[in-house]
Amino acid sequence: MATSRDDSAGSLVGLVVVSHSWALARAAVALASEMVHDRPVRMAVAAGLDEVTLGTDAVRIKQAIDEVDSPAGVVVLMDLGSAVLSAELALDLLEDPDVRDRVVLSAAPLVEGLVVAAVAAAGGAGRKEVAAEAHNALMGKAAHLSGPADTSSASPNYAGPDAELLATFTVANAHGLHARPAARLVGEVRGLDAQVRLRNVTSGAGPVPAASLSRVATLAALRGHEVEILASGPQASEAIDHLLALADRHFDEPLDGAPSPLVASHTGPLPASPGIAIGRVRKLSFASPAADRAAPTGDPVTEWRRVVEAMADVRREIERIRSVAAREVGPQEARIFDAHLMLLGDAEVLADVRQRVNAGAAAATAWAAALAVVEKQWSDLPDPYLRARAEDVRAVGAQMLAALSGAPSATMTGSGILVANELTPAQAAELDRDTVHGIVLAYGSPSSHAAILARSRGIPALVAAGAGVLRLAEGTSIVIDGSTGELVIDPPAATLTRFQQRAAELAQHETEQRAVAGEPALTLDGTHIEVAANVGSFGDAHEAAACGADGAGLVRTEFLFLNRDRAPDIQEQVAEYVGIADALGGRRSTLRTLDVGGDKPLTYLPMPVEENPFLGQRGIRLQLDRPELLLDQLVAICQAARKGPTSVMFPMLSTVGELREARRLLIEAAGPGGLPEGLRVGMMVEVPAAALKIATFLPELDFISIGTNDLTQYTLAAERGNAAVAGLSDALDPGVLQLIRHVCQAAASTVPVASTVPVGSTVPVGSTVPVGSAVPVAVCGEAAADQLAIPVLLGLGVRELSVSPRAVPTVKARVRGLDLARCTSLALAALELDDGASVRQLVSSSLPA
Repeated sequence: MATSRDDSAGSLVGLVVVSHSWALARAAVALASEMVHDRPVRMAVAAGLDEVTLGTDAVRIKQAIDEVDSPAGVVVLMDLGSAVLSAELALDLLEDPDVRDRVVLSAAPLVEGLVVAAVAAAGGAGRKEVAAEAHNALMGKAAHLSGPADTSSASPNYAGPDAELLATFTVANAHGLHARPAARLVGEVRGLDAQVRLRNVTSGAGPVPAASLSRVATLAALRGHEVEILASGPQASEAIDHLLALADRHFDEPLDGAPSPLVASHTGPLPASPGIAIGRVRKLSFASPAADRAAPTGDPVTEWRRVVEAMADVRREIERIRSVAAREVGPQEARIFDAHLMLLGDAEVLADVRQRVNAGAAAATAWAAALAVVEKQWSDLPDPYLRARAEDVRAVGAQMLAALSGAPSATMTGSGILVANELTPAQAAELDRDTVHGIVLAYGSPSSHAAILARSRGIPALVAAGAGVLRLAEGTSIVIDGSTGELVIDPPAATLTRFQQRAAELAQHETEQRAVAGEPALTLDGTHIEVAANVGSFGDAHEAAACGADGAGLVRTEFLFLNRDRAPDIQEQVAEYVGIADALGGRRSTLRTLDVGGDKPLTYLPMPVEENPFLGQRGIRLQLDRPELLLDQLVAICQAARKGPTSVMFPMLSTVGELREARRLLIEAAGPGGLPEGLRVGMMVEVPAAALKIATFLPELDFISIGTNDLTQYTLAAERGNAAVAGLSDALDPGVLQLIRHVCQAAASTVPVASTVPVGSTVPVGSTVPVGSAVPVAVCGEAAADQLAIPVLLGLGVRELSVSPRAVPTVKARVRGLDLARCTSLALAALELDDGASVRQLVSSSLPA
């Protein structure tokens, strides 16, 4: 992002600051800006993967260069390590050779160099002069700190360019220099201006470049092996000191090297989707380069650019997962992803890939061949633990091939129980229920989108099982219970029989409930409760109808927009929406407009990097920021509404102004004939502020749907995908229940007027229209299917529950056993309790499921 720009600066050299830290880069730019005062110099920051996550990104560096480029050129200043590699890759992304030729990468110190470069650029110096001034930025400091007799600018510990310093250390780590400690070593070396090699004195292997993880692993340095460090260059002495200190700290790894437990130590796996699964461990496999080999190969420049762009995409994804892992299971386990990042930017590997590309190979073919060499080297290591780390090479290689091929992100290695780090919503949506019998995720929470999609497909699932599950061998026999959180590895015969009996009992119970699912859900006192389905595809709609759903209370239209390189056109959307309506057999379908952002990004819809995407541009905010996308969708919805009973619902509303603007676009989309007859307009209540001021929204609405997943997340400040705070994220917390009660009470005293009040007109706050009936309130979050939450929600005034298709029979059965008066008394008592656990205990003792 540009941090200082003025049209009058167009004739001056532009500056780009590349740093692992966004905060450091911004502070350095602020300091440099103070030095130039009113002399405008264009400076852009390409730092961090976001405002808090350390890392560098070649694509963002390329964008920053484009921002400040002019005929005067650009000077790029970098901090250390992979920043240099990323900057070099960014040059490869520049399509215009003239732009590339006027970019200078400076080896100057970041802060001092930027200050001097800014002053030089402001004075009109050319790019080469600016770079030279920046490079010499430390000379003043060095002269000030040196003694009178010391006029040399060389480091006192630097013995000359050809001198090589030696030192040795003994490996103390239980499994030697495996992926995590080796990644720490490589990371230390990449941050220094020195050429460092390592040799395994004990085995005679090496020497190998210490900045290459792929080569360091081939040393096969085990516990007790002596390793020699050979260093040269300006910071050779510092390199020796840093690596010896790192070895003394056992590369920041516990000395006993004990593997992590197979489950998260604090709670064990969390139940995420009910049901019992018995099967063998299966992993995800990624794209093969075969299709890429068959495709026409571009020129070497084009193919190399594809490699660089794919690397940037994969680096962002690995950093994201690393951040999740560090937060949920601790930094020690997250360091395995440091190894993945090191492999991704390994200079030796990239040199091999580039050589193959220059020789005419396609991008994916070159990458696969280069990684195959590394994987064979690691697979041939004598130690079985180090040999097993070839899996890390395969993992990184697979991610790159998926990014290069554009193929579906991952597929199962066979039928069984999927064990994985976590699943993105897109990956979860692609799962084949005939193949995936169960899911065990190392990270995540029961309210994550992956867990929601597992429930919608009736796939038993556990989350937050801990990183240890990732070490389960392919084919290992396991049993999981998605209702209780049980995970049994290699179950004995008696245990297996017990789980098989439980599974049979569950199946019989589900069959009985499904037999009467098509009948209305009436409470004991005769109150009709609508039980609709949350659907995300044509197949879900068919299943919803088969399971007796009264309609689709939530159609997640983003299923049409994910996993593709462009948005669907209007006619494609109409066909899908009408197909869903047809599958429901004339029942009403409620289409939620595109809800992306947060953990559901679109590749073809660039969005700014945000420190907390869940509090940023998502839902209606993003839609109104990109109105052309929303307008097309509303046109499609209006066309579908003319062919069957349809409702439209807007997500993530915070203000009445957002709703009015969305309604204005809806009127525009409807065309001269006006809104289709029977089209109902609603909103999701997910933001606490919207719940508290719901009375101001009601005159614009025909119905309300409370999204308890996000409402709970925002009310309790507990991220829905974070297992570390999963215990806080309970929709039955009295604070959340108070908001639901407030919405229901306000809606019960107001009438729906959205279809009759002209756009732009308002009804005074606090007033109601004296005809009609109350605005109906639904719940479409996961709480709607929670057997303990259902009586509380009904007691608060909710009259529609929208759940996953397979949960419809169970929810209807629960409703039929409830008395509304008793539910009301129970709900009022729940409002006075301390927390969600207390509410659950109250319901369990009063109205057990």
